Amino acid sequence: MRLENQTVIVTGGASGLGAAVVKRFISEGANIGVLDRSEQGCAQLRELYGEKVHCVAGDVRQIEDNDRIVNECVEKFGQLDCAIGNAGIWDYNVTLVDMPAEKLAASFRELFEINVLGYMMLSKAALKPLVASQGSMIFTVSNAGFWPGGGGVLYTATKHAVVGMIRQLAFELAPHVRVNGVAPGAISTQLKGPESLGMAERQFPGEKIAARAAGFVPLGKLPTPDEYAGAYVFFASREDNVPATGAILNHDGGFGVRGIGETPRGGDDLVGKL
Repeated sequence: MRLENQTVIVTGGASGLGAAVVKRFISEGANIGVLDRSEQGCAQLRELYGEKVHCVAGDVRQIEDNDRIVNECVEKFGQLDCAIGNAGIWDYNVTLVDMPAEKLAASFRELFEINVLGYMMLSKAALKPLVASQGSMIFTVSNAGFWPGGGGVLYTATKHAVVGMIRQLAFELAPHVRVNGVAPGAISTQLKGPESLGMAERQFPGEKIAARAAGFVPLGKLPTPDEYAGAYVFFASREDNVPATGAILNHDGGFGVRGIGETPRGGDDLVGKL
C-alpha cells in the first residue's frame, strides 16, 4: 500500500465525508488521527479501527484541540505526513434577504470560524511536523467555492475564502509542504447547520437530492462519500502527486460543464445515436 505507515489527520472524521476519508486511508495502510466534536463518533472509530486510529473529541476552532491531536499523533505514530481540514457546516441555502438581520453577525462568525478558521488552526498546529516530513495539507472545499447556488451567501463566501487560503498557503509553504484542495459536489451525509440559525440538528436532505440528481448533476447521480474519498488519497500520495500544490480538484459530477438548456448534459441520446 502506498500510504503504509504514513500518518494522516482528518478533522470532522467521525461522520459523513470525513469518515469515508478515514476508512479509505486506513485501507491504504495509513495511521489516522481524527479531531471531531462527537465523543460518540470517536468511540465508534476506535471500535472499528483499533490502534490504527487516534481520536480527540474537540473543537476545530480551538488551537489547543488542534495542537493536541497533532502532538498526540506525532507521539503515537512517530511523524505527521498529511493534515486534512474537512470539518464544516452548511447554511442550508439561506439567502441574504431571508437572513434575520439580528442573526447575521453571529451566523457569519460561526460559519467562518468553523469553515475557515478551523482549517487555519489545523494548518498552524501541523506546520512544524509537516515541514519536517515534507508532507502535505488537503482541504475540503465545495463546488460552492466556484459556483453560486451550492449554499447561501455565508456558506458560499466561506468556501471562496478557502480557495484563496489554499493558494496563499501553497505559496507560503513551498517548497516544504504541498497544499491542495478537493471540491466535492452535493453528498448525502449528516452535514449540520449553524447553531446560530437553529440548524445544529438539521439533517441534510440527501435522499431527496439523490432522487432528483439526474436533473441537475451532469453525470446523472449523486456520488457517495466513499466515491469522493479517493481524491484525498491522490493528493496525499508521495509518489503520484509530487507536482501538485495550490491545486483544487473540482470533483463534483461536472457542474463546470453544465449546459444552459433543459438538461445539464448533452449525451442522454448518445448511445442511441451510436
